[in-house]
Amino acid sequence: MKVVLFCGGLGTRLRDYSDAVPKPMVKIGHRPVLWHIMRYYAHYGHTEFILCLGYKADVIKDYFLNYSEAASNDFVLTGGGRDVHLLNSDIDDWSIAFVDTGMDSNIGERLLAVKDYLGDEPFLANYADGVSDLHLPTMLKDVQSRSDLTVAFMATPPQLSLHLTEFEEDGRVSSIQPISSAGLYINAGFFYMTPEVFDFIVPGEELVVEPFQRMADKSSLVAYPYHGFFRAMDTFKDKQALDDLYGSGPAPWEVWKQPGASDD
Repeated sequence: MKVVLFCGGLGTRLRDYSDAVPKPMVKIGHRPVLWHIMRYYAHYGHTEFILCLGYKADVIKDYFLNYSEAASNDFVLTGGGRDVHLLNSDIDDWSIAFVDTGMDSNIGERLLAVKDYLGDEPFLANYADGVSDLHLPTMLKDVQSRSDLTVAFMATPPQLSLHLTEFEEDGRVSSIQPISSAGLYINAGFFYMTPEVFDFIVPGEELVVEPFQRMADKSSLVAYPYHGFFRAMDTFKDKQALDDLYGSGPAPWEVWKQPGASDD
């Protein structure tokens, strides 16, 4: 399946980094988070990508136009440094469409902008700012068995280290617990979509507001609950946590490096 990646946002909560690069290009280790997400999908055989570009699109284009396989793969150097023989590669079989979807467009507008690239087949989509160890084939097998489905997304408990508090009118607290264990779920941005999604989107609307509510009203929006690893890179603290996991490697989302890893 084709994979739509929403890469046009400003990343205002990562301002120290996103002033220089778009949010998907903020690095985990020596590769952008966008690369980690693409490598995740490629591991499961989904290597045809559509990048919805906006803010600092040139940075993303330049990265792939000048991509160095040697930066993350083993190689043999001969000829006094003139010849590089790669022992393996990352992106050799990837197809990447770079599509300008507007500087200030929301997710719904970006998706509409790439409609003509998608044809009549289901596709995958991602916010391009979070990583997970979700076993994608298992999710797809579950959601593709549903004939009434328009969109499915991975739903996870919130990663915030906050506490949910309930209290009476006079302020006396009746309950306080970590928000991660309160039975709440968030949309983690790992999507499976059918072409019918475009029947629900009115130009100018944010995808997960009015269009998703219309799907919910039609019982065609499905959440896939997942309690494994997920972390979005929303803040500097998130970046530090992901860097630490990457440094101790293999990181949970590096499914291609796990012992006995396969794309099944």
